[in-house]
Amino acid sequence: MYYLTGAITSYDAQAARSHSITGALASRTADHVTAQSTAAMLQLEYLGLALALGLLIGVERGWAYREAEAGSRIAGIRTFGLIALAGGLAGLIGSTVHIALATILIAAVAAMVVIGYRQSLANAPNVSATMAIVMLLTLCIGLLATIGQPIVASVTAAVVTLVLSLRRQLHGWLGRLSEIEVQAIARFALIALAILPLLPDRAMGPYEAWNPHQLWTMVVLVSGLSFAGYVASKRFGPSRGTIATAAAGAMVSSTAVTASLATRLRANDEAPDTLIAGIAASSAVMFLRVLLMVSVLAPFAMRSLALIIGPAALISLIATWWSLRKVAGQQRAGEKQIALRNPFDLGPALILVAMVMFLSLIARWVLAHFGDAGLATVLAISGMVDVDSAIITMGALPPTSLAPVTAGLILAAPVLLNTVLKAGIAIGIAGWHRGLPAARPLLLSTAAALMMLPLLLIDVRLPF
Repeated sequence: MYYLTGAITSYDAQAARSHSITGALASRTADHVTAQSTAAMLQLEYLGLALALGLLIGVERGWAYREAEAGSRIAGIRTFGLIALAGGLAGLIGSTVHIALATILIAAVAAMVVIGYRQSLANAPNVSATMAIVMLLTLCIGLLATIGQPIVASVTAAVVTLVLSLRRQLHGWLGRLSEIEVQAIARFALIALAILPLLPDRAMGPYEAWNPHQLWTMVVLVSGLSFAGYVASKRFGPSRGTIATAAAGAMVSSTAVTASLATRLRANDEAPDTLIAGIAASSAVMFLRVLLMVSVLAPFAMRSLALIIGPAALISLIATWWSLRKVAGQQRAGEKQIALRNPFDLGPALILVAMVMFLSLIARWVLAHFGDAGLATVLAISGMVDVDSAIITMGALPPTSLAPVTAGLILAAPVLLNTVLKAGIAIGIAGWHRGLPAARPLLLSTAAALMMLPLLLIDVRLPF
């Protein structure tokens, strides 16, 4: 009986183990099927994306050649969709089957595109190569969509479609370019696309105060704003173009805007009141941007800072309005408009960079010798060129580390010093005679802010 009971128990255990193994195998099989189904659905989504992107480009190409004779086009909307789909299939084949088969498929489609273009060229010697190039790009876009780069594929397809749709505008703009403008574009491309990427993006020099990449970025910014202002002035007129460029540029760097406009002011090729209005407008935008950033990053300093900066912003806005009013009066009086000059000039940008290097070195020296005790001095010095750095540094401090009034005063110092610095830049670049009228609104804004300090100091002494 004992042996029989043991045998039955052993049999039950074996049966339980067998059942458990069978269940595990079934579970693994189900998981594998689910994983395969999920992977297949994802692959189908990528193929659908490839087809959609190809059709997007095909829509633009089909519309552009909608009036062409039947049979004169290399490809239409369907062909572009199929080319992108072929690229997508090549990507899936390369990742799941064999890369050699994917290579053969891509090479075959590319060869068909080349053959089609050669036949079209034989029938019409003046045919553009754009269609063939776009077809090859569509093939690559479809490939990218299925090899794990759907975002890159989507962005590329959108950019290609946009560039193709702007054919008339781009050709019209190209026809209006002068030789000087082409040279300016080439020089800007050199400093922005060739030199900037090669510079190291790390701290170097004494006290590690200089970052070559950041310093040269300032050169690119000033030069770019100068050329953008020139283009905007030609497109929208001197007044509106200058104000629009100054306001937009001030969202990045009002110091760079001031240097750029001072360069144009020195050349005396434009109405000075327009450039003065641009400098005042950039300063007003800077004041408002500072208040917005402080309200988000360091709200405990907002009240005291607004009491100081608010009047300065108001003075800058009034100066902008007054200068634009004078420009409008001159235009109504029939003053002759002076032809615009391409203001691409590296001199003011390099001067500004040298000033930044000097101030950065002083700030690092103060920090190295006085530590946290020299925080206010460091913020004031570094903020003369980059106000945002002072705000970000203040925002990183605990709200209780400084009294709100003290925090407001510390932040006001770099903002006002930056305003005075821009006044000095305007005079230094444009000269005393032309630069002083541009510097006057900046100095008046600083004076208005300083007049509010007694009210702030009285508020400090109040027990409530």
